[in-house]
Amino acid sequence: MGEVAIMHSEPLQFECSDMRHITEGEVFNRSSNAEHRLGEETGQSTENEKVEDLRKRGYMEHGCQHYRRRCRIRAPCCNEIFDCRHCHNEAKNDISIDQKLRHDIPRHQIKQVICSLCGTEQEVQQNCINCGVCMGKYFCGTCKLFDDDVSKKQYHCSGCGICRTGGCENFFHCDKCGCCYSTLLKNSHPCVEKAMHHDCPICFEYLFESRDDITVLRCGHTIHKSCVKEMREHFQYACPLCSKSICDMSKVWEKFDLEIAATPMPEIYQNKMIWILCNDCGKTCNVKYHLIAQKCLNCKSYNTRQTRG
Repeated sequence: MGEVAIMHSEPLQFECSDMRHITEGEVFNRSSNAEHRLGEETGQSTENEKVEDLRKRGYMEHGCQHYRRRCRIRAPCCNEIFDCRHCHNEAKNDISIDQKLRHDIPRHQIKQVICSLCGTEQEVQQNCINCGVCMGKYFCGTCKLFDDDVSKKQYHCSGCGICRTGGCENFFHCDKCGCCYSTLLKNSHPCVEKAMHHDCPICFEYLFESRDDITVLRCGHTIHKSCVKEMREHFQYACPLCSKSICDMSKVWEKFDLEIAATPMPEIYQNKMIWILCNDCGKTCNVKYHLIAQKCLNCKSYNTRQTRG
């Protein structure tokens, strides 16, 4: 007899690796995991808020007349503690200090600061390593500058090597002049090499690091705005450095014309000729002498001086 195939009556079972049975417990576990993650995110958000509140502690409550900040500095030159570099310079250059001991702080060499809230002395950094407070909302690690009053729109100019105020979008750095000027002067200012690297010719404050407003004269020289105002109050309209007119004087020159025409010279001086140099255009002229003033034949200015006669 041949072989007979035997058919089993047992039900067939199939295995599928792509499907599995999900129990009710696993569904509830997934829900609890989502809640757990939400709780973690909420906790993290709360923690971030706490850190932020900590950093804001004492904001605009500390500092000096020069800066609102939450730290003081240790001067590397004399190892003393001051609120800022200006406080140091004012104290160490006071008239009561021996002239041989007077000095300014080397701002870029400052290495240690003291937190105003907890008193911890530490290396220069924006946030205190002990209490975590932000010691200055604006911070420059190059200039070692801290300031909570960001309404000044501070920015660091790499060309100048120091921080300036007014917003970087409103100023440009002139490489020849070696300083920052208003963007309004970008294509119109006369370049003078290292224009601000000298003292103001009126008050003798070093202009490059001055915190007061500075203006550029028509000749290219720089001076404090307040000093220009004081000059005008005393009827001084020539640059203290080069003697060029600091403003349009054409109306004044017209009055000089009328005054000279109404003031004839004595007969002995009527034909007297002298040589003059014009402070405005730099030309020399041979003109008739007059007691009131001599007029430049080139630019019609009376801002002249007699050179020989």
